[in-house]
Amino acid sequence: MKLSSLFALTPLALALSVQAQTPQTNTDDVKEADVEKIRIVGVRQNRVSRGATGLTMEVSETPQSISILSEDLMQSFGAFNINDALKLAPGINVEEWETNRTNYTARGFEIKNTQIDGVGLPNDWGIVTGSVEAYGYEEIEVIRGANGLLTGVGNASGTINYVRKRPTNEEGGEIGASIGSYNFKRVQGDYSMLLTEDGSWAARVVGSVEDKESHLDGLENDRSFVYGVIDGQLTDNATVTFGLSYQDANTDGNTWGGLVFNYTDGTQAEWDINDTTTQEWTKWDTETTNAFVELDYVFDNDWQLLLSYNYRDFEDQSKLFYAYGAIDKDTGLGLVGWPGRYDSERDSHLVEGRVFGDFELFGRNHEVNFGVSHATSDDVSFVHAFDYATTPAYGPTPAFPYALDAIAEPDWLDVSEYSNIEQTLTRYFGSARFSVTDDMHVIAGFNAIDFERKGQNAGAVIDNSESEASPYVGATYAVTEDVNAYVSYSDVYQPQEQYDINGQYLDPTKGQNFEAGVKAQWFDNRLLTTFAYFTAEQDNLAAYAGTNPDTLQYYYEGVSVESDGFEIEVAGQVTDALRVNASYTNIDVEDEQGNDANLWAPRDVVTFQLGYTIPQAPEVEVGFGGRWQSEISNVDYNVKQGAYFLGNVYASRAFTDDLTVRMNINNIFDKKYINSLHTVGYYGAGINAQLSASYTF
Repeated sequence: MKLSSLFALTPLALALSVQAQTPQTNTDDVKEADVEKIRIVGVRQNRVSRGATGLTMEVSETPQSISILSEDLMQSFGAFNINDALKLAPGINVEEWETNRTNYTARGFEIKNTQIDGVGLPNDWGIVTGSVEAYGYEEIEVIRGANGLLTGVGNASGTINYVRKRPTNEEGGEIGASIGSYNFKRVQGDYSMLLTEDGSWAARVVGSVEDKESHLDGLENDRSFVYGVIDGQLTDNATVTFGLSYQDANTDGNTWGGLVFNYTDGTQAEWDINDTTTQEWTKWDTETTNAFVELDYVFDNDWQLLLSYNYRDFEDQSKLFYAYGAIDKDTGLGLVGWPGRYDSERDSHLVEGRVFGDFELFGRNHEVNFGVSHATSDDVSFVHAFDYATTPAYGPTPAFPYALDAIAEPDWLDVSEYSNIEQTLTRYFGSARFSVTDDMHVIAGFNAIDFERKGQNAGAVIDNSESEASPYVGATYAVTEDVNAYVSYSDVYQPQEQYDINGQYLDPTKGQNFEAGVKAQWFDNRLLTTFAYFTAEQDNLAAYAGTNPDTLQYYYEGVSVESDGFEIEVAGQVTDALRVNASYTNIDVEDEQGNDANLWAPRDVVTFQLGYTIPQAPEVEVGFGGRWQSEISNVDYNVKQGAYFLGNVYASRAFTDDLTVRMNINNIFDKKYINSLHTVGYYGAGINAQLSASYTF
């Protein structure tokens, strides 16, 4: 079960509290209460992220590489789903190796940790199923490098921290609509309101509906999303938050696996960008419901106690068609088909308690955070049988590319349980920031976990029990008022859900991660530049080893790898008119024999987004963004993709203070490229556009 992916949409609010208006009175008691209420109100207005360390540290003070994707940036470049949003992030590769399954990678490895406002669990498998709505988030933090300090486990890639929208102190919102290529249609709305006259209770509702066809033949997606959250002040010191979100996403004409790029003569095949291995009867539908309640108590000494409970329910139903093999260049024959129909149900529960605050020691102020969490999950999946002897979808296919109706849907037979896995993860964690001098701070922390996984997977009995304690230590030094140097070390420890040829899960991967860098602020702290150097060692990391001929399921083996590299990032305002986000990432990944490993990960990546408000016409903003990556390959599938650049532009105009219209054009140079070789993907979309309008009120 992918524990932290279960919380990737959880509306766990960190809204600590609540606006109160000051009555006109001169009594000392009421004045004292008003001061306390105003202090709590400030938390709603000025939230501080704890996503990297669990401590209230600015990005410039945190001893790890962190990038922020703001809601404005995502909306400017038309990134309505998480995949599109993370394509804007420095050092992140969005591996869309299947139309409904995606892996996120960084520094040459899969990202297997996600957080919600700094609270999260490991997503062991790393796969994100379906298209996930991004409109419910006010920003996304991308924390690169091992982050066991917050999640209790982690590898050397990174962590994605989703920061949800929450009620504000003012009433108001927006509505928007978009149309575009491939019959793209979308409407969205976001509204925050005060529920009481004094503002002590407030709510926010966010929703969207989207429908889109694709550059791939037969592929259609629709998605609806709604999220509601309420926070309120129980006492002068205590606040409570409730939230609920629901997403319904449906796909027709999806692929199971990617295109086949191998000819029988060993050369690489090339197809039209719309070609697909799917059939018109395929589908993959998902429903995700999340609910939470959170209690926050601020003690008189300003320490805080945060208690939260989260529940997630995920269901999906799929009809799939997989085509594999090698293709004869002259006849188009050679592919073999395999149909599949699966249903799954997943429930998860997460309870966490956390205490944090400041303390004085040796005449200096320090900060500490510690807590405990307990998560359980049940993952049950079912498979539909079919008659192997009479099903046209099982066996040789017609010549490729074939028509979408070339292969009939199987007559599905009995349903049986395919897997049933129960997982429990308990972790104890703590972190502290010690002010050694005015300029030097030391960050230290620990995580201790107990992990259990039991059940059966495709007939194999699963019974794993693991415990591990992981340290984290980092330091920052203020070279000048605007320049910070830092170093950090973290253990690498990650339970794995990849399994061997016998269906048994691999043992956890273990290792070390080290990072050092310099962060400098410019132009009155409006622009942040970062240089980071990193190294990592990982043992028993899951690597693809083949396909089980009986089940057609991939199986894996553990390998040892070493990686190192560096990143350069610039983010912020160069001038009042010019916004810049730009980065360059270089990595090197080798196996224990010193050979290049994980060649699906580009060794060099450049990303940038520029936004410019025209001084002579301040109602007009134009933007240009892009991503260049070096050559990639997949030796297991004998496929290569040369270096390429994708460029995107936008232009927006505010016709009134409330009405703004924006045009986005993506892949402006109409580049043809294979979107991922993490497993084997398909061709990305050619040049396409969308027109959006938004109205604030």
